Amino acid sequence: MAGNLAGRSILITGGASGIGRAVALRSAEAGASITVTDVNVEAGTKVSDEIIGNGGKAQFVRLDVSDEAQHHAAVAAAVKAFGKLDGSCNAAGKPFQGRPMHEIDPDFWESVYALNLRSVFFATRAQVPAMLEAGKGSIVNIASTGGIAAFPGGADYCTAKGGVVAASRAAAIDYAKLGIRVNSVLPGATRTPMMQGQMDSFDGLEDMMMAANPMGRLAEPDEIAYAVRWLLSDEASFVTGTMMIVDGGLTAA
Repeated sequence: MAGNLAGRSILITGGASGIGRAVALRSAEAGASITVTDVNVEAGTKVSDEIIGNGGKAQFVRLDVSDEAQHHAAVAAAVKAFGKLDGSCNAAGKPFQGRPMHEIDPDFWESVYALNLRSVFFATRAQVPAMLEAGKGSIVNIASTGGIAAFPGGADYCTAKGGVVAASRAAAIDYAKLGIRVNSVLPGATRTPMMQGQMDSFDGLEDMMMAANPMGRLAEPDEIAYAVRWLLSDEASFVTGTMMIVDGGLTAA
């Protein structure tokens, strides 16, 4: 199977829905033991239960990604349950406010920063020591094409996701000789609950995004998850510090 993860212990932030959920399910399908984390206990537990019901191994751990101590607790839970931590996908995030920069509420800006960028810093601090103990590891951070190509009303989100790209590249250099690979995946518009909420809030947004995309549609979460699964696997053993763009050709147009 492409992206074989048999015997691996993988932790996923934002695993209750959207891209995080898809990564959890597809990684479990490839043989990984999954620690699903999210603030949504009910939805996150359903994901872990679904994996177990399909014959896989999983657990749910509540995690508020803005709290560093909870990252360390989640990693400890993964190691306790599955003996080690081999990889992670940091998918938790918050959408944009949809206003020009001078009209963005400062508290909202800080919350976007906390959930999209500072959370990656906290995750790295918690996850790397466990991967060093395991002897190697792979971290995949979910950024966005908004991190390299801005869009109107997205200054808060684009700034944070651009930071995720830069942080991933810097971490890749820090840990390259220590056996830990760090990459970012940059999805285009993807049909997730978070994206659906944005489209419901802004008239015409969905039509605009579909018209702008060379493929004429949005991505499905699984299409992003397969890219993540490959990066988590040994098939990507010489890939680190990269930005994997999965956007239907949007940024090439």
